[in-house]
Amino acid sequence: MVQGPHPAPPTPSAPAPAGEAVAPKPAPSPASLAARPDSRARASVTGERTPSLVVGPEEVTGAQSIVRSLEEAGVDVVFGIPGGAILPTYDPLMDSKKLRHILVRHEQGGGHAASGYAHATGRVGVTMATSGPGATNLVTPIADANMDSIPLVAITGQVGASLIGTDAFQEADIVGITLPITKHNFLVTDPDEIPRVIAEAFHIAQTGRPGPVLVDIAKSAMQARTTFSWPQELQLPGYHPVTKPHSKQIREAARLLATAKRPVLYVGGGAIRANASAELRKLVDLSGAPAVTTLMARGALPDSHPQNLGMPGMHGTVPAVAALQKADLVVALGARFDDRVTGTLSSFAPHATIVHADIDPAEIGKNREVDVPIVGDLREVISDLLPELEREHAAKGQPDLGAWWRQIDDWRETYPLGYSEPEDGHLAPQHVIQRLGEISGPDSIYVAGVGQHQMWAAQFIRYEHPKTWLNSGGLGTMGYSIPAAMGAKVGQPDKTVWAIDGDGCFQMTNQELATCTINEIPIKVALINNSSLGMVRQWQTLFYESRYSNTDLHTGRGTQRVPDFVKLADAYGCEGIRVESKSEVDAAIKRAMEIDDRPVVVDFNVSRDAMVWPMVASGVSNDNIQYARGISPAWDRED
Repeated sequence: MVQGPHPAPPTPSAPAPAGEAVAPKPAPSPASLAARPDSRARASVTGERTPSLVVGPEEVTGAQSIVRSLEEAGVDVVFGIPGGAILPTYDPLMDSKKLRHILVRHEQGGGHAASGYAHATGRVGVTMATSGPGATNLVTPIADANMDSIPLVAITGQVGASLIGTDAFQEADIVGITLPITKHNFLVTDPDEIPRVIAEAFHIAQTGRPGPVLVDIAKSAMQARTTFSWPQELQLPGYHPVTKPHSKQIREAARLLATAKRPVLYVGGGAIRANASAELRKLVDLSGAPAVTTLMARGALPDSHPQNLGMPGMHGTVPAVAALQKADLVVALGARFDDRVTGTLSSFAPHATIVHADIDPAEIGKNREVDVPIVGDLREVISDLLPELEREHAAKGQPDLGAWWRQIDDWRETYPLGYSEPEDGHLAPQHVIQRLGEISGPDSIYVAGVGQHQMWAAQFIRYEHPKTWLNSGGLGTMGYSIPAAMGAKVGQPDKTVWAIDGDGCFQMTNQELATCTINEIPIKVALINNSSLGMVRQWQTLFYESRYSNTDLHTGRGTQRVPDFVKLADAYGCEGIRVESKSEVDAAIKRAMEIDDRPVVVDFNVSRDAMVWPMVASGVSNDNIQYARGISPAWDRED
């Protein structure tokens, strides 16, 4: 028996313009493609490497069926930790020649590692845990993946079917717990259902808007005998993600973009998920419009592109924030009008017509009323938009955006990103992160924790490629960086991977450094150590009269150093380096770059008084952005 919290996965439907119907384009089923000899078609089902040819029925245990199903789905690595309810699966997992299992030190680390792997590769990440506390430890990374649209499959063990609902040892209703934070989830008590459910889980996780899927499997189903057969066809009634955009909406978007005087392309993380960076660049070039890239979209358009204004929102650049506020047209591409971008929603882009393209119809109109809704895969949306925009230009000529760009360039010149040297003699964290980006270069992968260091990493490293910037954007999960960097390095072993972490975040998941050392995963950690919970301290400085309640961590210079991060690195088998002066920064980064046989932790002792600027305070209009403390841009807020 398979039980789920809802009878079928969510059914997206596109809002159709009056007088025209939208014909959803169903995604190909894994079975129909798997039956073809064309390996490219087979791989398109899972997004993974091409698995072996489908074989006939085979007598196995349910546990063996799980392992075989993961192999057929093209999985190459699983991040997990065993326990009683999942133990039957760990026995045949040991015999697999195709699956690499990485033993993490905490289930949360396994979930974030799978997420980092998925973000860096575009493939589905896989994590595994036991029942009860093992499964509940996955709640945070599952919620994190759900917020940031990361394709993830979490497999959890559950107590035996006869014990479900009896409050048995290590029983938790993980299906019920994760219902609001998964794209879909399953409870499997019949071993015959295992291959079909796992095939469906992978299909759902990576099609449409990507997201996490949980498969909870009873221990009794793992121990029972069954017949393994990879499904030849998936039956998912009602699940037909719309990928092809509506032509009438595309034409209207092109008309608006060709005639607007102050257009802005508002690019979100959907551009990364859709692998639409090449198409996006063509659209930026063709339209002549400025573009802003959200926290989740850094790298979707190269920072070196002259039309890229940088990041909008609470800690965005002044030109990016101002351009959105003064725009007469905002074309949102794979973005969700998040509160950290819009500020007070009622005052966001008050004069703009809104075009919103997203693969998830639930996002369109959810936060901001939309004039032109477009449901579809962003890569297809932009591909269809380009020829329509060319036709508009041919008929009406190129739009005159000269005055708009003169205004934007004035903002750029007047309000560039910058920082002041600390007065306390400590390092400027912005300098450390900027030099890290310059020395390691744009081909490296940068994985941030959450807080001030996350914002500085988004601001002061120049991103030229997609999938080189990983962070917890929607959920804001402290502890994300170290395990996610581990997963990214496993997925992209030839890339240099830097975890940029704060001393608070680092202490939540640094046990995964042991995993990295033992499994030869040589990540590099830039520890931005201000001996504080930095972002909370910044808010206490600005909004709580500098009353620093419970934000001192005692980890930096002039304290007891609890813990001493260099000694901790050594205890985990890593190289530990401490940096306390500006003259040591470059040498330490270069030294870390030279070490590739073990993880490296560089403890940069930075000023606790450094703040992230610009800033839009929570709950106020973007018009009230502060360039620095007490300094706001001078513009007419009434125009």
